Amino acid sequence: MSTRTRIALVGATGLIGQEILQLSVGREDLRIVGVARREVPLPEGARMEVFVAEPAKWGEVFEAVRPDAVICALGTTIRKVGGDKQAFRAVDHDLVLDTARAAVDAGVERFLSVSSVGADRHSKNFYLSVKGETEADLTKVGFKRLDILRPGLLRGARNGDMRPAEKLGMLASPLVDLFLHGNARRYRSVRASQVAEAALALAMRKTQGRFVHDYDAIQRAARMLPAPLVED
Repeated sequence: MSTRTRIALVGATGLIGQEILQLSVGREDLRIVGVARREVPLPEGARMEVFVAEPAKWGEVFEAVRPDAVICALGTTIRKVGGDKQAFRAVDHDLVLDTARAAVDAGVERFLSVSSVGADRHSKNFYLSVKGETEADLTKVGFKRLDILRPGLLRGARNGDMRPAEKLGMLASPLVDLFLHGNARRYRSVRASQVAEAALALAMRKTQGRFVHDYDAIQRAARMLPAPLVED
């Protein structure tokens, strides 16, 4: 019998969250539980629970499920919130921190958060400054293991939520990536499926500490995801 790693996934409706659900189909070594504010579309063949509740109740879900780790793929865009910076911050900072605190209060020891390349609380770019502030505040929550992923432009099929600049960036990214070397490698685009693989692989690790993963580290972690285990 294999020992399952129980993972609570918050942000299952987004690009990375959907990739994580897809990767989990048929795996006997993982038990994924979705936690969301609305119904989550599940991939064909998925056998997993999804708890739909307001964020204030997510702590109760964590207490009931007792996950080994939480993967937080929450995030929005300035465009989605109509340019309202406070609404953006309410999701990408406040909701992420509230989720982390609810998880640690429920006894969760491992937490993984998807951030962004270039995150820096001192950045003049509002988006990057919020991401950086969120990262800094997460280090104070008290997890035994904290992983922060900083992907660049995500490549993958989105459900009608792609801005023209993103479409152009995805088309140009294979060529642009060829010119990104040295420290600039961290800005290379990455497939959402690779970020999902890295997230699952890292959520399964028990080594304690705080870890930040840029492009190359995400690639390495993705390759370390164990092959699916299937029980007879």
